[in-house]
Amino acid sequence: MSTLTLAARDSSTMVRRQLKRLIRYPSMTIQLVATPVILLVVFVYVLGGTLGSGLGGGRDAYVNYVVPGILLMAVATAATGTAVMVATDMTEGIIARFRTMRISRASVLTGHVVGAVIQQLLGMAVLVGVALAMGFSPNASAVEWLAAVGLLTLFAVAITWLAVALGLKAQTPESASNAPMPLILLPFLGSGFAPTDSMPAALRWFAENQPFTPIMETVRGLLFGTPIGNNGAIATAWCVAIALLSYIWAKKTFNKA
Repeated sequence: MSTLTLAARDSSTMVRRQLKRLIRYPSMTIQLVATPVILLVVFVYVLGGTLGSGLGGGRDAYVNYVVPGILLMAVATAATGTAVMVATDMTEGIIARFRTMRISRASVLTGHVVGAVIQQLLGMAVLVGVALAMGFSPNASAVEWLAAVGLLTLFAVAITWLAVALGLKAQTPESASNAPMPLILLPFLGSGFAPTDSMPAALRWFAENQPFTPIMETVRGLLFGTPIGNNGAIATAWCVAIALLSYIWAKKTFNKA
């Protein structure tokens, strides 16, 4: 059996381990799914009427605007759980046990990433379902939906590798839970909840040049047929760069541990 085949087999085993872990401890999954849904309800039903008026519509206009931002926030929220799981593995001795076994070293991290991305995609599917029930009404074609899902998946992979790296660097699971928190704020400091042209100059510059904004604008444009300009290329470049750098960081940290 080739090295690549063995690595793929070991990775699939680690993915099953992660999925069983999520089933065995469902409270974190429920929390990660429920938090974005609660935020969606608050922003649409409590604030949507007023904020939607600023977009030239009402609550119906605002639900269409805000969903991409909350989708990215859902991924950022899930990164906290991933970082905690990785830090728990590193501090409870299971990694030391894995090192004594004839398994691919990379498979341990791959299992965390693939399991977390599956969890995030299911969470985003639930969020979209709730949004549709609340009046979310995209007019995207099948191809545009696939492009949006593809970009969101790429974003989830990038943020998950970053969460894995942060979890490996953390000294305890408690500190790992705090490391990804700034990611949750980036949709607020971008175009997730309000257009950037309404912001003060300094904040507007940051909002327009941070990684989450082109991703949200691309998803919004794909789902509603609005121009995305060069946002698609910028969004893809950000996701690839974050994923690649985080993978290198995680691999080096894991090998040194």
